[in-house]
Amino acid sequence: MSYNTILTQTEGKVALITLNRPQVLNALNDELMDDLGDALLRFDADDAIACIVITGSEKAFAAGADISKMAQYDFQDTYRNNFITRNWETICKVRKPVIAAVSGFALGGGCELAMMCDMIIAADNAKFAQPEIKLGIIPGSGGTQRLTRAVSKSKAMDLCLTGRMMDAAEAERSGLVARVYPVAQLMSETMAIAQTIAAMPLLTLMMVKESVNAAYETTLTEGVRFERRLFHACFGTEDQKEGMAAFLEKRPAQFKNR
Repeated sequence: MSYNTILTQTEGKVALITLNRPQVLNALNDELMDDLGDALLRFDADDAIACIVITGSEKAFAAGADISKMAQYDFQDTYRNNFITRNWETICKVRKPVIAAVSGFALGGGCELAMMCDMIIAADNAKFAQPEIKLGIIPGSGGTQRLTRAVSKSKAMDLCLTGRMMDAAEAERSGLVARVYPVAQLMSETMAIAQTIAAMPLLTLMMVKESVNAAYETTLTEGVRFERRLFHACFGTEDQKEGMAAFLEKRPAQFKNR
């Protein structure tokens, strides 16, 4: 796959997508989001891939949407063309685990993109923010919604109303970030995590992702019922038989994603 705004590569069962607009700190424009969406769907459909990592540069994961383009729009442009939702939500269709490896700035749309991923691993120089209020707008791709679910109403209000930046340490304390590593170790550690995940049975990985995401969409009672049905479904897979047999026989499991 060849794209103008992203780079792609694979390492074993892990796909790595690198946002590649360094001249504008990976600002997210239509072309980049189209390229990213296409790559994500291709890797999601590839049976050889079990986990996807999205990253940027050491200086910026993504410093928000491309304001030079947005400044030209009016209400009719954004509403008629379904601005942002048209190609920003493709990542939400991906059924395999997606990890955001964030170094440097993840601002506005960059923070929202990271939050659309299933897990955020941050470098110790990472900065997260929803500064849209300084531009006279509000977050438009889930910033007020996913951030609130991740860090609480009070913290989300603080960040969205002031537009201030939150460093990696605060992001980890607040629950936005899963782990923090020194900048120099971010990609090696993230890829190691991704390889660990990718070694698990693929069907079960997809079930875990679907079940955890359901926790945000349903009541506890409905969520537990949904989880239980997927738990039962695991017993119809060959990998469940292999996993339990390997445990009892004290040997490494050889999963076949069946």
